Amino acid sequence: MTAISQIGDDPGCLIMLLLAGVLLYLGIFKKYEPLLLVPIGFGVLLANFPGGQMNVVSAQVYPEIKQMTILQIAEKHGIMNMLYYSLIKTGLLPPLIFMGVGAMTDFGPLLRNLRLAFFGAAAQLGIFTVLIAAMGFGFTPQEAGALGIIGGADGPTAIYTSIVLAPHLLGPIAIAAYSYMALVPIIIPLVVRFTITKKELTINMKNQDKLYPPSYKIRNLKLVKILFPISIILCVALIVPAATPLLGMLFFGNLVKEIGSNTNRLFEAASNTIMNTSIIFLGLTIGATMTTSTFLNTQTLLIILGGFLAFAFSISGGIFAAKLYNLFSKKKINPLIGATGLSAVPMASRVANDIALKHDPTNHLLQYAMSSNISGVIGSAVAAGILISFLS
Repeated sequence: MTAISQIGDDPGCLIMLLLAGVLLYLGIFKKYEPLLLVPIGFGVLLANFPGGQMNVVSAQVYPEIKQMTILQIAEKHGIMNMLYYSLIKTGLLPPLIFMGVGAMTDFGPLLRNLRLAFFGAAAQLGIFTVLIAAMGFGFTPQEAGALGIIGGADGPTAIYTSIVLAPHLLGPIAIAAYSYMALVPIIIPLVVRFTITKKELTINMKNQDKLYPPSYKIRNLKLVKILFPISIILCVALIVPAATPLLGMLFFGNLVKEIGSNTNRLFEAASNTIMNTSIIFLGLTIGATMTTSTFLNTQTLLIILGGFLAFAFSISGGIFAAKLYNLFSKKKINPLIGATGLSAVPMASRVANDIALKHDPTNHLLQYAMSSNISGVIGSAVAAGILISFLS
């Protein structure tokens, strides 16, 4: 009745249990994205106990699962598969999480510094660079697109894109995306060390604003914040309709936040109850896809390597875009702002701000970095929509 003999039949599960321990350690003790890594790590732990029936089975191994009802899946394959095939494979949870992200996002910094939104677009460089490189290593265009989207530093976007383009790679891509998001405090300083000079790190944005005041001021910021999500989703849905499921929910969540007291109950549900529940189920089920057969192979190692390169290239893309901007503008931009064009909100902005303060205690970059950071959320979702439109 014990699992001891079964461990002997599949010793690879011990490696997976070790991986689960590493993820839990990073989430609990290092406090790297605990809301994400703790449920994912625990999902890996549950999935790799032999005989526990808490691992997600592949539709490639059990093709009949596509024709089974939710109750039949639960009866034959367990509750974890029921949750996975009803919540993840349908693509339900990523848009719900985006709704919660929108409800917790303030577009004010972006609206006050619209020119900084450009760096959120430039930071998507890693997505398309790794897409091309991955095809050179034998990945199909669909698999390469799902791999490249890791460079957007947006877990729900990576999951949603994988569901559509390469569902068989969902587990490794999700683990890589969330792991590197948690390691943003390590990856950004590493890239900054090799790409930004000390002189550039001391560019003080507030001093630049004093020397070159903004050419426009928003008179009614509350009204603009209400109109912004409505107008942007109309444009995005028209140009890149494949991005509508993610950005539509993002801007809906933001809209109910900005309306105020009349929609406060909707805001509370989106930012708390629905958001937290979605994260729990997403983390556990994604973790449960990580078993010996799906993780311990060459393809997974390439995904992990490719994910890191996508992150590094995205950060570098934003930095070099800021450097290029400075060549043609009197009003200089601290390249650290370009480094926050990732979608890892607000961690990337906090990391950039900390780096700036180490070189100049008066150089508070947070509100400027958030402008680029928030635009990165939109940019990564648009990039995902483009990939889905061309590759699906």
